[in-house]
Amino acid sequence: MDNFTYHNPTRLHFGKGQIAKIATEIPADATVLLLAGGGSIKTNGVYDQVKTALGERTVHEHWGVEANPDFDTLIPAVELCRAEKIEWVLAVGGGSVLDGAKLICAAVNYDGDPWQILQDQGASVTSALPLGAVLTLPATGSEANGASVISRRAQQSKLHFISPFVFPQFSVLDPETTFTLPPRQVANGIGDAFCHVLEQYLTFPAHAAVQDQFSESILRVLITEGPKTLAEPTDYDARANLVWAATCALQGIIGVGVPQDWSSHMIGHELTALHGIDHARTLAIVLPSLLEAQRKTKGAKLLQYAEQVWGIHEGDEETRITAAITRTREFYESIGIPTRLQDYNVSADVAPRVSARLASRGMDAIGEHGDLTPARIEAILRAAA
Repeated sequence: MDNFTYHNPTRLHFGKGQIAKIATEIPADATVLLLAGGGSIKTNGVYDQVKTALGERTVHEHWGVEANPDFDTLIPAVELCRAEKIEWVLAVGGGSVLDGAKLICAAVNYDGDPWQILQDQGASVTSALPLGAVLTLPATGSEANGASVISRRAQQSKLHFISPFVFPQFSVLDPETTFTLPPRQVANGIGDAFCHVLEQYLTFPAHAAVQDQFSESILRVLITEGPKTLAEPTDYDARANLVWAATCALQGIIGVGVPQDWSSHMIGHELTALHGIDHARTLAIVLPSLLEAQRKTKGAKLLQYAEQVWGIHEGDEETRITAAITRTREFYESIGIPTRLQDYNVSADVAPRVSARLASRGMDAIGEHGDLTPARIEAILRAAA
């Protein structure tokens, strides 16, 4: 296990009725920006709970944050914060709203073009407005980490940044706020969280038993509770397990001291930028083919994954690795997420374009061993057709 320093400053309020905790988290005299998406929180009762908790605070609202939040949607909110001297941002929604809020918080006092925050992956961020969150869609883990992914559709770009300054100071996780989500969004959340774990786990052995076994337990929970909560959306216990699993998948603890491989995300971001495919669905397209391409370098962990997550014990090593990759693809398909480019009316011709775009940003040797070159990325996407 490698040396590491772990710190997660986000206070999590989990469970029924926890939205009321906003009243004790945000100062009573604060001026607040409430950031939200398309309006579903007004129909499911979340908005009313949030407004009640905010009480007499001065609140400005910015709506319309879309899935894969767009830079050009967020900049007017930055200008609003500056004009109204906003002191707190409260994100109410899923990972896209939270990611957008992080850019807003970082950009308000930023000296320069906020797009630079994405271009240098957060290196130039030196401060941010305090951020709180009410999570309404379990998926990204953005409620408890310092990462944000932002699209800029006008440029067909999708970039990320990471900064310790944009960790939410608190997040509310009430599973009941997710009961009315469409099945597609729930499935996407399951699939996204599943890949988050695999990209921290399926690399090579690092003698990190806690991280490995925690990862395996999250994966098993997603495999068992995911289909259950899709079938019974108001089963509180099943949905609570999904919400917590998605948070644990990317709040840092399973990734400390171990090698990580975020290649599926990097490749998937390009598919979203070019074709608008849901983020989680791009991961489902890329991941099985990437694992097949990397079956030798990931072999030891794939065997561990086969045994500890899928209960695969029979056959020689190659047979078990193949079975584990097959079960991974079948899991995505079983929750309604197709795993081939052709399922999204995208041809293999996208492969060289994606590899060239990554290379143009310096990502020409990605993966835990730096062995995924543009030619190999192209081959992975052609195999995913």
